[in-house]
Amino acid sequence: MTFARLSLILLHVVLASVPVMSAAKEGNTPLIPRKVLFGNPQRAGARISPDGKYLSYLAPVSGVLNVWVAPVDKPSDAQPVTQDRERGIRSHQWAYDGKHILYSQDAKGDENWHVYATNLATKETRDLTPLENIQAQIESVNEDTPDVILVGINERNPQLHDIFRIKLATGERELVQENPGFAGFVLDNADQVRFAISMTQTGGQLVLEPDAKSDMGWKPFLEISNVDAMTTGLAGFDKSNESVYFMDSRDRNTGALFEWNLKTGAKKLIAEDPHSDVGGILVHPTKKTIQAVSFTYDRERWQVLDPVMGEHLAVLKKLEHGDIMVTSRTLDDRFATIAFLMDDGPVKYYLYDLEHRTARFLFSNRDDLGQYSLAKMHSRIIESRDKMKLVSYLTLPVKSDPDGDGVPNKPLPLVLSVHGGPWARDSWGFDSEHQWLADRGYAVLSVNFRGSTGFGKDFVNAANGEWSGKMHDDLLDSVQWAIDNKIADAKKVAIMGGSYGGYATLVGLTFTPDLFACGVDIVGPSSLVTLMENVPPYWIPVMPMMKDRVGDWTTEEGKQNLLSRSPLTKVDEIRRPLLIGQGANDPRVKQVEADQIVDAMKSKSIPVTYVLYPDEGHGFARPENRMSFNAVTEAFLAKHLGGTYEPVGEDFQGSKLQVPAGAEQVPGLHEALKAIQTREP
Repeated sequence: MTFARLSLILLHVVLASVPVMSAAKEGNTPLIPRKVLFGNPQRAGARISPDGKYLSYLAPVSGVLNVWVAPVDKPSDAQPVTQDRERGIRSHQWAYDGKHILYSQDAKGDENWHVYATNLATKETRDLTPLENIQAQIESVNEDTPDVILVGINERNPQLHDIFRIKLATGERELVQENPGFAGFVLDNADQVRFAISMTQTGGQLVLEPDAKSDMGWKPFLEISNVDAMTTGLAGFDKSNESVYFMDSRDRNTGALFEWNLKTGAKKLIAEDPHSDVGGILVHPTKKTIQAVSFTYDRERWQVLDPVMGEHLAVLKKLEHGDIMVTSRTLDDRFATIAFLMDDGPVKYYLYDLEHRTARFLFSNRDDLGQYSLAKMHSRIIESRDKMKLVSYLTLPVKSDPDGDGVPNKPLPLVLSVHGGPWARDSWGFDSEHQWLADRGYAVLSVNFRGSTGFGKDFVNAANGEWSGKMHDDLLDSVQWAIDNKIADAKKVAIMGGSYGGYATLVGLTFTPDLFACGVDIVGPSSLVTLMENVPPYWIPVMPMMKDRVGDWTTEEGKQNLLSRSPLTKVDEIRRPLLIGQGANDPRVKQVEADQIVDAMKSKSIPVTYVLYPDEGHGFARPENRMSFNAVTEAFLAKHLGGTYEPVGEDFQGSKLQVPAGAEQVPGLHEALKAIQTREP
C-alpha cells in the first residue's frame, strides 16, 4: 500500500421537452449545455503500453465509458476492448505483459471494488476477484513478473486486506501475505513485503518490519507521531531495494522527500519546499531514480533533479500553457503520454518521443468545449482571522471580468464550493463545476480551509477538533473577503459541496443561518456520531486517526461533543432553502445521514428538497445522474440567487433519480416528475 493511499483515508425516464425554464445569458449568448460539462468525455486517460506498441484510452460505447486500444502508429484504428454497460470505467492501466488492460469496478457505488483484466487478443474480461462482499485493490504491477499482479482482498476479514498473487491468464490466486491487523503494507521493487503500517491509539503511525524471531513475526521500525502522521511516510524503494524514499515532516513543517539508506541509516534530502508538501514524483520506469518532484502551493511547480528530464519538460512547456502530467511511459523510456491541464479548455493529450524530443497531438478530452467562451481560474491567497493563509480559487463569468484580472465589474451572486475529504485540496485547472456556475452568472470560490492537505503539518493539524469550528470560520472569512473586495453580493451567497463539503453546507445553514441564501448538500453527514458509528469495516484500522482529528464517539462525553458540532442537533436554526442529494449505496456517508435530517426538518415543517439515487454511492458516477442532479441544482440556485439556468431537456433521460421530499420547492421539478410518471408504461 502506498503512503498516499494510506493517508486516506428513476425511474427510467425520457424527458425531451418538459422545460423547467428557458434561459440564456445576457446578450443572448447560449448557455454551455450540461452534457458538455458533465457528460462523458469524448476521449480521456491516454496510456501507452509498456512495450510501446499500443495506445489506450477511455471513450464511450453506447453512452458508457470503456477502454479503447489502437496501434500506436494508427490511433484512428482504435477499437473498444471492454464491455462495461452500466457505470463506466473511470481509470485503467496496462499490465507489463502488454497483453492485458487492468481496471477496477464496483456495483452501484458500493465501493466493493473488484479487479478486472481484459485480454486484448480475445477481448475477454476476467474478474480476478470473483468473490462475494469483498473489496479488492491492486497492490503491485511489476515489470519483472509481467504475467501476475498483487492484489489486496478483504475476504477473510472485512476489516483487513490480505495480499494475493494472481495470474492474469487464469485468475489463479496464491496467498502472499496474511494481514494480522495492519492498515497496509509497503512492498519493494521485488514485490517483497518490507514494512507494515499500523495506527497507534493516539492517531500516529507505527511502521513495522518482518522479524522471524518475534512471536508476532514483526518488530517496530519507526513510530511517527500524530503530529506528523499525515505528512510523513514511506514512498517506495530505489532500484537496489536498499534505500527507501521517504516523505518526512519531522523537525520541519512541510513534508520533504528524502532517500534513506536502510543499511547505513544515512538520509539524504532530495527535494523540499517551504510552503507545500511533496506532490508528484517522476521516477525512471526501470532505474527507479527520481527525476523530478512537484510541489503545489497555488500552482504546481517542478523541482528537476535529472538534467535530461529538465530538458524534456522545457520542450513540453512550449507546446501548451497548462500544467504537465505524465500519464504513462514505456519500459525503454522511449515514449510517454502527456496530458496538459488547462483552466479554460479541455485536457490535451500528446505522445512524446523522448529520443527525438518531438510530440504528436493525440486528442483533447472534449472537442465540443471549443465553441464556448470559458472562464479563467484565478488563484487567491486569503488570510483568515487568525492569520492562516488560505489558498483559494476564484472563477468569474466571462462578461463580468472584461479585463481578465479576476475583479468583476460589479458584485455578483457567489457560490462557495467546499471540497470533500476534508483531507484533500482544491487545485488550479479546468473545473466543470466552476465553469458551469460561472456560465450561469455566478462567481465561484473554492477555499483550501485548514485541514486541506499539501500545505504542511501545521495547516492540516490546525483542523483537529475544529469541524464546525475554525474550519468553518475559514469559509466565513473567505466569504467576507469576497464581499469586502466587491466580488460577492452579500445577500446572494450560496454554499455547496460534497462529502465534507456537504457537511460544511449543513453547518452553514444551521450554525450561521443568516449568512447563506441557500445550500446544496451532496452526500454530507448530518451527525458526526452516526457518521463514525457506521464506517465501512475496512476503515477500522485507521479509525484512531479519526478519533484524534474529528472526535471520540466511544465515550458519552465524546459523543456529546460530536453532537454539539452536528447539524442534526440544530435543525431548528435552518431558515434558508436546502437541497440534498444522496446515493443510496454510499458506504462512507450512509443514506441515514440524509434521511435523518430530512425527517427532522419535515417534522418541524421546515422545507427541504431531497433527491435520492438508488444506483449511486458517495457521489454520482453515472453521467445521467450527474446531469439530472445538476438540472435540479440549477433551478434551485436560480430561484434563490437569480442566475440563469438551462431547461431540463433530456437531462433526466436514463437517470434513476427519486425525489422523496420537496419537489415543489424547485421551480418546475414537480411538473417534470409528474410528466415523467404519465409517460411510464
